[in-house]
Amino acid sequence: HVQLVESGGVSVPVGGSLNLSCVPSAYPFCMGWFRQVPGKEREGVAATDFKGRATYEDSAKGRFTISQDNANTTLYLQMHSLKPEDTAMYYCAASTDWRCSVVGGTATDYDVRGQGTQVTVS
Repeated sequence: HVQLVESGGVSVPVGGSLNLSCVPSAYPFCMGWFRQVPGKEREGVAATDFKGRATYEDSAKGRFTISQDNANTTLYLQMHSLKPEDTAMYYCAASTDWRCSVVGGTATDYDVRGQGTQVTVS
């Protein structure tokens, strides 16, 4: 059973930068980040698969970068030019299904998620 532990969420000023990290207890096939604001549906932000393919939600393109370390373990999300609308709880998520794919900032069949880390931009 894969477990995910996120870190890095803080309050930052508009236009600032932030790096989120996610450490998995085992290596899943697809990983990504989604965010959620109370009362709204969750939104996929960025995702990557075991082949290194990355995909982003439209508002994240050009501002966010998803990556993994050389051992393909820790997942990162580098965020730049942050806007107030980026304020949300950010969750690391993973798919343990080898058939998962990534598209539009998310991965199919997420079956694990972390506890979340709060990002506030103001």
